[in-house]
Amino acid sequence: MATDHQRILARAAQEISAGQIVNLGIGLPTQLFHYLPPELEVLVHSENGVLGCQLIDNNSEADLEMIDSGGAYIGTRPGASVFDSALSFAMIRRRRVDITFMGAFEVDQQGNLANWKIPGKFSPGIGGAMELAQKVERLVVLCSHNDKHGNPKILKRCRLPLTAPHCVALIITEKAAMRVTSDGLEVVDIAAGLSVDELRDATEAELIIDESRLGRF
Repeated sequence: MATDHQRILARAAQEISAGQIVNLGIGLPTQLFHYLPPELEVLVHSENGVLGCQLIDNNSEADLEMIDSGGAYIGTRPGASVFDSALSFAMIRRRRVDITFMGAFEVDQQGNLANWKIPGKFSPGIGGAMELAQKVERLVVLCSHNDKHGNPKILKRCRLPLTAPHCVALIITEKAAMRVTSDGLEVVDIAAGLSVDELRDATEAELIIDESRLGRF
């Protein structure tokens, strides 16, 4: 049986199309590398200045000067390019990045994202997330549906400091894939074996569900 993370990542990989420039956020989104078919032609962007990232099989063979924005060692695919942060963020600001995947502490039914700061806890800063959230054509959030105490992370309104407002297009958790619309969160897929009532009970946000069109994953 797939783990929660595997379920999220397998569903998220379906959102990537050939020819796209893709940005993978720190944490769970980085693991999407493992779910990209070898034949799928995409360029993975790292905001510290690499276009054409790929995983390396063994860190002992890593080039110690080649890291992604989270500090992990990476390799480069044929045709990759390396440049300074100014050019990397110019790509983001000019909307040259097609899709980005990020984690979240909270996300709400208006598409607001909170993923950088929990008051009272140390944070290294908002980093590139604010730029990506505002400027990338499509933002997909990958996160657990509830926190470690069982509290909903998919809310009517975020309570933590926002990374950016009205920026999220799709939310994927281990329980559902939910599209952000002007009317609220439309559930497009629900986890196999989970009932609609169970999904509603685990979610604070109001959900739009048409069971006749609901997919399973």
